[in-house]
Amino acid sequence: MQKISENITYLEAIHSATAKRKGLDNTPNADQLDNMYRTADFIFQPLRLWVGGPIKINSFFRSVAVNRAVGGTSRSQHCKGQALDLDDVYGYKTNAEMFMYIKEHLDFDQLIWEFGTNTNPNWIHVSYVSAKENRNRVLKAVREEGKTIYKIMN
Repeated sequence: MQKISENITYLEAIHSATAKRKGLDNTPNADQLDNMYRTADFIFQPLRLWVGGPIKINSFFRSVAVNRAVGGTSRSQHCKGQALDLDDVYGYKTNAEMFMYIKEHLDFDQLIWEFGTNTNPNWIHVSYVSAKENRNRVLKAVREEGKTIYKIMN
């Protein structure tokens, strides 16, 4: 089975229940696949090593059609293979602990505290472009008046 990294299989990286349900293709091209390898190498694997156990990947690659079907835009970094949505379901570290580790120890483009509470997000969104282009932008997603708003965090 092809692997994106030591702890991510190709099938796990392209998995989408929405794609399966709606019959949508979710196959990355060569550039998107290169981005996925890079994102896994610079974000997922160092985080996985620190966590010391499995981390659930809610979403990695999404084709434009799949991203549209889940309510995202075609500009999403998921469509480029540059973003991961991660969730602690195995109990090794909380989402908040993983968020803080990424913020303090890894180079990233965007890191988003996705909803939840002030002490723990529901999940983490993290992206990686390149060492030269990463913005190290830290945001918090909240809902205001039925819309998702991204607020800058320190």
